[in-house]
Amino acid sequence: MTPAEAVGVRDDIEVQFVDVPFDGHTVRIEHRWLAPARERDDAPLVVFLHEGLGSVAMWRDYPQALCDAGGYRGLVFSRPGYGRSTPRAAHECWDVDFMHRQAEALLPRLFERLGVQRPWLFGHSDGGSIALIHAARDLASVAGVIAVAPHIMVEDLSIASIEAARDAYASTDLRQRLARYHDDADSAFYGWNDVWLDPRFRAWSIEALLPRVSCPILALQGADDEYGTLAQVEGIRARAPHAEVVVLEHCRHSPHRDQPQALTRAVTAFIARHSPARTSEGGMS
Repeated sequence: MTPAEAVGVRDDIEVQFVDVPFDGHTVRIEHRWLAPARERDDAPLVVFLHEGLGSVAMWRDYPQALCDAGGYRGLVFSRPGYGRSTPRAAHECWDVDFMHRQAEALLPRLFERLGVQRPWLFGHSDGGSIALIHAARDLASVAGVIAVAPHIMVEDLSIASIEAARDAYASTDLRQRLARYHDDADSAFYGWNDVWLDPRFRAWSIEALLPRVSCPILALQGADDEYGTLAQVEGIRARAPHAEVVVLEHCRHSPHRDQPQALTRAVTAFIARHSPARTSEGGMS
């Protein structure tokens, strides 16, 4: 999320909470189940993984709009440190492998607790990276990955934009605006900002994992993304040749805000291409 996008909030979102063991203690995870306008028992399940400053509320209405357009069931949740989930402990600093730990330890336990099986993972930014890591870890557990503005390595452009966000957090009303989406805005902001600006994080990369992702991949990015160049999605295609890449014009780092209709068309077509055919009555053909 860019500082300018931290506006507006849904106060009527109905959420639930589940306790999950993670990193040696139990964390409370805020989540919300979504159903399509016409619910079907065989509808694909899409799990939404938010960005580095995201949460259940930060998605706004896009997950429901996508579920309605495609006839999907949906699950939206806030990762530890975000939204109404358990915040970071005081003075806790995430290590450079934080996305790997969330992909490899948190997601399997959360999915087990909630009964999630073979979901489509829709990840934005850091969430897209986590989706790819999870898919590489457990090849049979994921139906497919939709990686929206994902990071597969660290670029100078990313660091420059994250440094600018740090300055905005200190000098503008960004902290107050983020507080509308997170119980602890400092937990959300500095958990993300500090680790990305840690000098050790410059060597972070998931490029070596990508050849292990055998499920369908759709990688999308805005042509004007201020947090990464197109080397990110092109790098996915180079290492996972079956990946499909879509570049959205007139779009920055958040396609679900800048180009929601184009994003929805690409995602629904992708899932349809890689899903078993369904009859008009909702059964498999």
